[in-house]
Amino acid sequence: VQLQASGGGLVLAGGSLKLSCAASGRAFWIYNMGWFRQAPGKEREFVAAIVRSGGTTYYAESVKGRFTISRDNAKNTVDLQMNSLKPEDTAVYYCAAKSSPYYYSNDRRYDYWGQGTLVTVSS
Repeated sequence: VQLQASGGGLVLAGGSLKLSCAASGRAFWIYNMGWFRQAPGKEREFVAAIVRSGGTTYYAESVKGRFTISRDNAKNTVDLQMNSLKPEDTAVYYCAAKSSPYYYSNDRRYDYWGQGTLVTVSS
């Protein structure tokens, strides 16, 4: 499956952005989907994940209550709605797909990655 992330940009602290990830290729619905981010000089970290049915979601503690992950299997998309953004949310955001269950926060478990989209939050 090929993944294309979009929606990044520059936003003031407290603002909102919505990232989208479009999938093409093999049946999208079989994949569990995740969002990760990597800030300059830091390791890539888990942000959020959603299982193939969309029925269960997972979030990093740092974004819980502010970010919402969702998916539309008919449109082959997964979104990340980001509210109340903070300067520490600044990073390149990546969407990723994995066919296996569990270990949703482990980036090594993901099989496919998008190219990343930059989110910059200014104070």
